Amino acid sequence: MKSSCAASSCCGNNTHSEASTIESQTSSVSGSMQLSWIITGMDCPGCAAKIENAVKGLNGVTQARVTFATERLLVEGENRVGISDDILKTLKELGFSVKDDAASETAADSILKKYWRIMSLATFMLVAVLIQGTFPVAGNVFFYLATLWGLYPIATKAWQLTRSGSPFSIETLMSIAAIGALFLGETVEAAMVLLLFMIGEHLEAFAAGRARQGVQKLMALTPETAYRIDRDGHKTEVSAHTLTPGDIIEILPGSRLPVDGELLTPNVSFDESALTGESVPVEHNPGESVMAGSLSVDRVARLRVISKPGESAVDRIIRLIEEAEERKAPVERFIDAFSRWYTPLMMFLAALVAIVPPLVFAGSWVEWIYKALALLLIACPCALVISTPAAVTSALARASRNGALVKGGAALELLGSVTTVAFDKTGTLTEGKPAVTHIASFDRSTFNPEPNPEQELLRLAAAVESGSTHPLAKAIVARADEMNIKLPPAADIVAKAGLGVQGQVEGKAVVVGSPRHLQDSIDLITGAQQKLEQLEEQGNTIAVVTVEGHLVGFIALRDEPKAEAPNAIAALKAMGINSIMLTGDNPRAAKAVASQLGMEYRADLLPGDKSAEIESLRKQGRVAMIGDGINDAPALKTADIGIAMGSGADIALETADCALTHNRVAELADLIGLSRATMSIIRQNIFLAVGSKAFFLVTTLLGITGLWVAVLADTGATALVTANALRLLRNKKVSTFMKYPG
Repeated sequence: MKSSCAASSCCGNNTHSEASTIESQTSSVSGSMQLSWIITGMDCPGCAAKIENAVKGLNGVTQARVTFATERLLVEGENRVGISDDILKTLKELGFSVKDDAASETAADSILKKYWRIMSLATFMLVAVLIQGTFPVAGNVFFYLATLWGLYPIATKAWQLTRSGSPFSIETLMSIAAIGALFLGETVEAAMVLLLFMIGEHLEAFAAGRARQGVQKLMALTPETAYRIDRDGHKTEVSAHTLTPGDIIEILPGSRLPVDGELLTPNVSFDESALTGESVPVEHNPGESVMAGSLSVDRVARLRVISKPGESAVDRIIRLIEEAEERKAPVERFIDAFSRWYTPLMMFLAALVAIVPPLVFAGSWVEWIYKALALLLIACPCALVISTPAAVTSALARASRNGALVKGGAALELLGSVTTVAFDKTGTLTEGKPAVTHIASFDRSTFNPEPNPEQELLRLAAAVESGSTHPLAKAIVARADEMNIKLPPAADIVAKAGLGVQGQVEGKAVVVGSPRHLQDSIDLITGAQQKLEQLEEQGNTIAVVTVEGHLVGFIALRDEPKAEAPNAIAALKAMGINSIMLTGDNPRAAKAVASQLGMEYRADLLPGDKSAEIESLRKQGRVAMIGDGINDAPALKTADIGIAMGSGADIALETADCALTHNRVAELADLIGLSRATMSIIRQNIFLAVGSKAFFLVTTLLGITGLWVAVLADTGATALVTANALRLLRNKKVSTFMKYPG
């Protein structure tokens, strides 16, 4: 996040730490140091840019990054004594602070601490108003004192920001305007401007906190401690950060899971709504994975930890949101670039307004300097700078709350313009739980057919498939387990995406693959092709088994479409989005599924073929690809937007731009609808920000509005665009029938 407001950083804040826990981590690697803190007082991305610029300039700091969404400062630097103190001192000088373990305060103390300067300034002004009627000179003096009292912290911060590399901040503009008003004798208006500015800053801080609310709820999902069970069965409360894979933990009913775990207790229901949006608790069985942040509903549960520290489902979501700030939407990058020259240009224009009319047209110096000062206040692009990140942060938080992860504003923007969605079949459109429906054996001379040739065929196939995570492989192994078949060990197993798997079983080369890959072996057996076509006509996917290169039989499997899939395809169609299924399955099985769902299909595709199909579809518009397997990774990368199913292979999740954590394609239409709603709100925000500036620029030059209205225009527009962005957090669902505008 390189200076989203480098030339016009907005919105400082003197809000200090409330009673909270500091999140500070330090690690030393090869003489380097990494530190992180939670910062308080940031109102907008411009504040984050101020902190970055200041911290980067410190001796020994090699890199500094502030994520506005999570309020986290991440610093890399030399491992030297005092670097942490230097950073904290700089933060304090800028008017920001870190969350600490200070003793809790009463509500009255907290209010006084946050608002004492506003209240004292308002008191000064009230006294001045009360005595001005009777003692005009004394009243005027009080207004001078009030202005100086309110100006001191703002001017001090402006100087600190200038020294740290942010000279064109709102504090600088406010200081110039207030000092200018004092010189013009406009003491009442100068004091009023400062009071309105302070109030506006606290309103913006409140709005910013609301915008981050969704992310903060995610951060609060995992408890800080857990009960670890040792080998003797003793229970000890430990810090959640000390848990490592393999540890056994216990959580009580009504408690949340601090890490990802494998369930050991039978039939435990977990409320996963905070992560997946699923309102009904889900019952899990032993051996199933449960995500961090899930709440045990009905009983004490024991689990085996499966995530490393800092790598749970919640940690990954938060990390994605933090990284998302670096993957800005094109419109956000444009606004960042625009803001870097906007404020200096407006300051130059204000100087012209102050000088040119009096010199060239014999205008009043007082009148035109006053207008120039008002123009300076209008020049702050706070509302414009926050218009996009406020909406994007709200949308990302809403999406993650509903079970969808989006890797940045760029992906979020592209989603709304998708015209075609390409689907993988197995595990995406179908349940991903195929079952063996038929076993047909042929050449029995290459293996021992006794006592049952079908069982022997299944035994060999399951042996080489036992290490695979592919749904078809799991189904073959599951059928062997059901039939209590003891599997022999397999050696030299090699898996080829889209083709099959091969290995050595009892000294023989066994291959389980697709019909296209093993067509030569099929052609050597009379009647094999006819049997293959017959099984495929019934909607089956066929696994061909060969031993030493000879066809020994077919294993037919069928995977039923997900119950939600037809509605998901219909919702996309209603949004004007075309759907197409890309599968490596045979054309007959693909046709059976596609006809049930009412969509186009392309079958018999290798991973490279899927990528080629995506390239062809991209000629007609933007394409999103959704899949879950290793063989989908190339297509996910080729598409404009790659969407992975949450249960998919790691490589698919890494490659994709988005992920549906609860594996429901029904959420895809809503995710696209959210993208379109976000872009609509961003456009509204930009119109509000730019339109208000343009309007008050004209009214100021015409002499209709003055300094205090200029402040209201700035803070009011900022509050409006933030409140507008917060609408994305309000409803769980957005209309999935929004047409893309253009």
